[in-house]
Amino acid sequence: MTANVVSAAYIVSAVLFVLSLAGLSRHESAKEGNAFGVTGMVIALGATVWLTLSRSEHAVATLLLIALAMAIGAAIGLWRARKVEMTQMPELVAMLHSFVGLAAVLVGINSHLTVGDASDTVHSVEVFLGVFIGAVTLTGSIVAFLKLSGRISSSPLMLPARHWLNLAALVVSAGLAVWYVQSHSVVPLLLMTAIALAFGWHLVASIGGGDMPVVVSMLNSYSGWAAAAAGFMLSNDLLIVTGALVGASGAILSWIMCRAMNRSFISVIAGGFGQEVVVGDDKDYGEHREITAESAAELLRDASSVIITPGYGMAVAQAQYPVAELTKRLRDRGVDVRFGIHPVAGRLPGHMNVLLAEAKVPYDIVLEMDEVNDDFPSTDVVLVIGANDTVNPSAAEDPTSPIAGMPVLEVWNAHNVIIFKRSMATGYAGVQNPLFFRENSQMLFGDAKQRVDDILTAL
Repeated sequence: MTANVVSAAYIVSAVLFVLSLAGLSRHESAKEGNAFGVTGMVIALGATVWLTLSRSEHAVATLLLIALAMAIGAAIGLWRARKVEMTQMPELVAMLHSFVGLAAVLVGINSHLTVGDASDTVHSVEVFLGVFIGAVTLTGSIVAFLKLSGRISSSPLMLPARHWLNLAALVVSAGLAVWYVQSHSVVPLLLMTAIALAFGWHLVASIGGGDMPVVVSMLNSYSGWAAAAAGFMLSNDLLIVTGALVGASGAILSWIMCRAMNRSFISVIAGGFGQEVVVGDDKDYGEHREITAESAAELLRDASSVIITPGYGMAVAQAQYPVAELTKRLRDRGVDVRFGIHPVAGRLPGHMNVLLAEAKVPYDIVLEMDEVNDDFPSTDVVLVIGANDTVNPSAAEDPTSPIAGMPVLEVWNAHNVIIFKRSMATGYAGVQNPLFFRENSQMLFGDAKQRVDDILTAL
């Protein structure tokens, strides 16, 4: 009876998770999608706890241990959710992925130690793959966290013959898999774990900072497959389904982002991003021009069409609220204001969309890159707020640039471009931006939030 009820609860949870993904795919239904996901997880946790207690010989002790673990996790989760800033969300997501990887490693090793039938080849393969994927996810996510949080350099780690090192790690791991399946000894399992940990670290460390949004998305996929592997080891159907949903959706998102960046999907998996990235640029682009907030307000006052292209700098400055107010003020004056969002703006897929939704910017004026690129030539003013690499004309005009071929927002085709930046420093990819020196571009230096407030005052 208990097993049937739990199976039914798992089916309901799986359906809710699918509905959650469907809801989260659109701005208008994102809140409902989130609610579906939360409801499904509550049902899944309740059913799992009930099933565990029904099989335990010490139900009270088991319940106390589960309650203690969940209380500690909930307390930490609530604390971080209340404390973390939106600008820190990408590194927080990366760190959460590492926990999934660690869980898969621990479940795999525990499964090896507790399973009595050493001749079960299928289970041995499940354990080996689960630990391998988990270990790669664990250290890869830690490196992503360290890079995104600025604790280590965002530049790619360029070891000699780095691709051969990756290939060697895979070949040796395959040999250890054969040894493990045949002997069921813990030695090849532990050796593979050490190699996979190093492999995951090197895989992400060799990727440049400009490609980190895609990496975070790919690590999300890895964490899903790690969870699915843990589901196989635990014979938990819901964990298999949930992991597969996360793994597949993360892979699809990575594929979409790679197409948007004109990158090879295989190169993401192989750690090939960043192999040509150079830091700095000695080329003389001429002199930049500066503009005041008052002059920027005059341009906006006389404009009939304005496109705003936000980036990570807007998130750092928490400028989305005055930007939303500026948008409202201009629209009230009859100005056609829209937003152009690059697929990898910020450091997490959808980062800018979340910030703008948080500030109550209408969904219908927040457009993707492909929807606005053809409109820049007829646009009076473009406000580039904290974006850099995603508006760099080198991607389209300089075949020797490290970002050559990456589709970008072609803001330089507008009549006037105002660029909000703290300094003339390069972007996260370490590439200088010729846009700053164009005749129709002007720099508005300072904190983005303060500068937008100054423009509002001038208006």
